Amino acid sequence: MEDPELEANTSPEDPNTLGPTDVEYEQHAAARDETYAPSDFTPAPSAPALPPASPKAKAEGENGEDGGVPGDDLESAPMEEVFQKLRCTPKGLTTQEANIRLELVGPNKLEEHKESLILKFLGFMWNPLSWVMELAALMALVLDNGGGLPPDWQDFVGIVCLLVINSTVSYIEEQNAGQAAAALMQALAPKAKILRDGAYKEDDATILVPGDIITVKLGDIIPADCRLLEGDPLSVDQSALTGESVAVTKKAGDEVFSGSVCKQGELEAVVIATGVHTFFGKAAHLVDTTQNVGHFQKVLTQIGNFCIITIAVGLVIEMIVIYAVQKRKYRQGIENMLVLLIGGIPIAMPTVLSVTMAVGSHGLAKQGAIVKRMTAIEEMAGMDILCSDKTGTLTLNRLTVDKSIIEVLSKTADKELILLTAAYASRIENQDAIDLAITNMLGDPKEARDGIEEVHFLPFNPTDKRTAMTYTTADGKMHRATKGAPEQILELAANKNEIEKKVHEIIERFADRGLRSLGVASQDVPDGVKESEGGPWEFLGLVPLFDPPRHDTADTVKRALELGVHVKMITGDQLAIAKETGRRLGMGTNMYPSSVLFGKGGNEAPESTEDGELVEHADGFAGVFPEHKFNIVKKLQDRKHICGMTGDGVNDAPALKKADIGIAVADATDAARNAADIVLTQPGLSVIISAILTSRCIFQRMKNYTIYAVSITIRIVLGFMLMALIWKFDFSPFMILIIAILNDGTIMTIAKMIIAVYSRRHYVNTIGLQDIVTPSLTPDSWKLKELFIQGSCLGGYMAMMTVVFYFLMHETVFFETHFKVRSVKNSRYEETAVIYLQVSVISQALIFVCRSKSWSFLERPGFFLVVAFAIAQLIATIIAVYANWPFARIRGCGWGWAGITWLYNIVWYLPLDAIKIICRYLLTGDAWGLLTEQKVAFSRQSNYGQQARQAQWVAFSRADGLGGDPSTAHRQSLAKPRSSVRKSHVPFKPTPTGIYNIAHNVGHNVGNIAREITRELTHPQQRGSRAVTGKGREAADKARRRAELARLRETHTLKGHLESVSRLKGLDGSAADNFYTFNPLFRGLPQPSQDASQANNAGAESSDAGGRSENRRYSIS
Repeated sequence: MEDPELEANTSPEDPNTLGPTDVEYEQHAAARDETYAPSDFTPAPSAPALPPASPKAKAEGENGEDGGVPGDDLESAPMEEVFQKLRCTPKGLTTQEANIRLELVGPNKLEEHKESLILKFLGFMWNPLSWVMELAALMALVLDNGGGLPPDWQDFVGIVCLLVINSTVSYIEEQNAGQAAAALMQALAPKAKILRDGAYKEDDATILVPGDIITVKLGDIIPADCRLLEGDPLSVDQSALTGESVAVTKKAGDEVFSGSVCKQGELEAVVIATGVHTFFGKAAHLVDTTQNVGHFQKVLTQIGNFCIITIAVGLVIEMIVIYAVQKRKYRQGIENMLVLLIGGIPIAMPTVLSVTMAVGSHGLAKQGAIVKRMTAIEEMAGMDILCSDKTGTLTLNRLTVDKSIIEVLSKTADKELILLTAAYASRIENQDAIDLAITNMLGDPKEARDGIEEVHFLPFNPTDKRTAMTYTTADGKMHRATKGAPEQILELAANKNEIEKKVHEIIERFADRGLRSLGVASQDVPDGVKESEGGPWEFLGLVPLFDPPRHDTADTVKRALELGVHVKMITGDQLAIAKETGRRLGMGTNMYPSSVLFGKGGNEAPESTEDGELVEHADGFAGVFPEHKFNIVKKLQDRKHICGMTGDGVNDAPALKKADIGIAVADATDAARNAADIVLTQPGLSVIISAILTSRCIFQRMKNYTIYAVSITIRIVLGFMLMALIWKFDFSPFMILIIAILNDGTIMTIAKMIIAVYSRRHYVNTIGLQDIVTPSLTPDSWKLKELFIQGSCLGGYMAMMTVVFYFLMHETVFFETHFKVRSVKNSRYEETAVIYLQVSVISQALIFVCRSKSWSFLERPGFFLVVAFAIAQLIATIIAVYANWPFARIRGCGWGWAGITWLYNIVWYLPLDAIKIICRYLLTGDAWGLLTEQKVAFSRQSNYGQQARQAQWVAFSRADGLGGDPSTAHRQSLAKPRSSVRKSHVPFKPTPTGIYNIAHNVGHNVGNIAREITRELTHPQQRGSRAVTGKGREAADKARRRAELARLRETHTLKGHLESVSRLKGLDGSAADNFYTFNPLFRGLPQPSQDASQANNAGAESSDAGGRSENRRYSIS
């Protein structure tokens, strides 16, 4: 609700411009069902008994809700009755009484659900992957007990140790991250000044109970719902509740809500509601009842299911062949199945991914982002829409004056004089938001009293709706200055009839831009008496007020767009203010009032395809209530978007909880922090960019490990199954367990990484000391089909490596002949040693292939990864050479076979990179098109590489090309059929005509020239019968190119010159589109047609693309 000093500027009947007001919020409060005191409340011995609860309240209590004194009674009842019902006095409670009430009503905070540490630890062993390993342990102990042999205790102990080690590492890393977050959150706990035992003391606000007396002063966050006691009015900022940035006046007897901020004054208050019983009880209910199954958990389950199904298929085939076909012994079949179970299950996957996210959360905490739910990091990597509250999040929540557009309405005044007069009419101590905005615009705030002496100050009152000060100047003359609502100031002015029409026009113009108007006037007091009415008032001018964006918000929004994240504004403020904020931040002005979706009553929530498309394509919504934000986020999620939500107020809490990633900004309320997944400790949103990049680096590592895990599963199942079925080779389950342990230790090192963070034009290393990873410039998604195919190809290749190696070793004398080593074909124990070393080395070497996007030997791995690999393989080699373990059926093979195995693996390792690159290329949607149509599949030009495609996606992700009417483009986008894959995750593919199309800013004539050049240069195959071949065609192309470029140079524009040079050199000139518009100079050039000009104006003012490109482009003339 705006300050009464200000003109409303909008019509209450206009639902498109008016947001929810405090009156509406009070109506919501009066209608809420929550009550504030339990029906079985037992008074202290010295206090009178509470009156019985109303039947309605009792019924609510019986139905599982709180019963007792209805909240609306305490809100509206006379203060004497409030004290009677709460059994307290203005002298406060005693400590004993407060403790009794605290036990009954609970602490003054939202409920926290704490998890048992033991259950949390055991939870790491309770997942499908662990179940399979636990099944393998039982098989080793119970089923593997045949043929007169004892149970396989060594495998049982090894499997249990592997489970415990992985669970312990996950538990420790997650606990460390959680404790760091808890410590930082504890520092944010609010305080309150409480009257207990007749004396005030400052203590945690969590101990407040109904009936406590507290002091509220300038800057305090009101810790509970209260009724104000006798004293001067307070100025209270309720933006955390209403979303509006202008403070409201609260007098004695009024209710103030938890989460509000005192902006002016000091007053005592009695607490009437605490914790979940406060005004935002409905919001808290929405938060508590919102249970989301984590996106990461779903993906993890799918990956695990793939591995389990693969192993199950292998087990079934082995059982059929070994028992039904080969008629082998029971124990042999069980041990072969144990090999598949132990080696095929990626048991370390949850641990590796947990450690990866824990390391990322530590890094984010150092940057000012507390991660409360680690899986939110993974989900942020795929975030393609970020919904943000306006007040306090995108803006400073502090009014400022836009000095450049101050309107002067007096011939004797200028902008400086108007500001100085307004400053005279402002307080210099205990200032409200408007006073602070005015005085801050002076060169020195002390100028507000420089050279004058204050005689009398008239504070604001709801009747006059203005402030005024009577003062004397150095020459002894007396004057008055006043500021306030323009209508009130206009009524005072002697020149009202002359300027009234103009004043209303200016007010409406300001309102259209979301600016609030403040009238300023002055008068002389010739009598020199402060009580004198004085001379005629002169209306000096109108001062526009605006809640400005944070200094880093525009850059944050721009960088988010560069990273493929569409930022939407969802605010409780007025539509005009939201549009002006969006215009200044480059977010776009395609915004709507909440009534478009939910009706004027605010309670309708229609579900329709049109609503989903509207929410998806809008730049924001204004005038929203908490449930609106919740539903908007839900609609975006229904459209298959990964949705983030930032906010700071109580009204943001439900949406923060519902969103895939809830982000509470600095100075957020307790409700917002509790509902969020990430809490920022530094002002502004710039740290969100670091969080996005960090999450994408982490996501890259998780995808790499997924490919690795799938590959290992395939290679173990396929390789060992084929050797067991073809040659009846029974590999030792204990040795496959050793391979798994060494692999897990090595793979852990890629979880701790250096994150190459994208910074405009280059990458800078910011985190860690370990492995390097580069983030994606577009939102990431789990394309599991591609990951499974790529992993299967790599795993299948490695399985055949092992099968071929065993064939050469067991069936031929190839190695004996060429390397002069002794034969091991008659010793299954030595064959086991050789196969163990071959599988161990190539399995761990696969890490280097999976961690890199290109050739693995061109991307430097982390030092710790290399060291871990070297140590693990040194151990594996020593075991293969010297081990003599009858229980594991292994005997050392000697250094000769160890050398052969290493050489064989090195030779067969080289094609792994080629297989990876070919798989990725074929799985990319553009692969065959680039090869068959544009014939640039193997071009060395960077224009056709991934970097260029990403740059094009960035440039065009916010509009359907540069040309045409953006509003038309928006309507066309609504009509496009949607696929099940999120649109923002597919790189945008602009056509060449879209890149070079400049008709949008130049007009039809020059536009036709540009399009003709584009068609001739980029699609020569479309020239039809005019096309020639060979040298004649090449000569014709060059001649046509030079002729057209000569025509283009006649426009004498910088962009035309840049395009001429770039095209003559064969370069891509489209990069200039990001910085210049093609505006003709006025020196003898044809101007754009009227239709084109009108279309451009309409696009710039009302379109989605125009609004967004406005801040990115600068005209060159």
